Amino acid sequence: MTAVTITTPTEREIHAERIFDAPRDRVWKAFTDPTLIPEWWGPGTEVETMDVRTGGSWRFVTKAGGNESVSQGEYLEVTPPERIVQTFEIWGKVHTETFTFEDRGEQTHFTVTMRYDTTEERDQLIAYGGEKFMNAGYDRVDRLLEKLASA
Repeated sequence: MTAVTITTPTEREIHAERIFDAPRDRVWKAFTDPTLIPEWWGPGTEVETMDVRTGGSWRFVTKAGGNESVSQGEYLEVTPPERIVQTFEIWGKVHTETFTFEDRGEQTHFTVTMRYDTTEERDQLIAYGGEKFMNAGYDRVDRLLEKLASA
């Protein structure tokens, strides 16, 4: 497992990188198969909608600790197994995310760039512990990838 590396290349962006010890097709599947999302998105996650294609949409409901949050968005671009561009809406705020999956044989170089409307919105994610939550989620992806390899 490797930790996520986070940078802020512009006043409105967060860029995160991580190496997954799995081939790209397996990592792509972990991010695009609605039956696998609950295993890494977070405890209590239900996938209500996940139509992974350009023009499709997604909606996840997470119930944990007596709270419920809804995350949703639209797929603006889907280029299997290389790239996803999507909107991400939670708590009334929307930003754009670009995921890339670079094939490195038995590893995948994964990046996500999140673009916010304002610097303040970007900084809220950082202050809220975004790096900690990304690492926790991607650690769960690692465990899922190990499970898929042995299946």
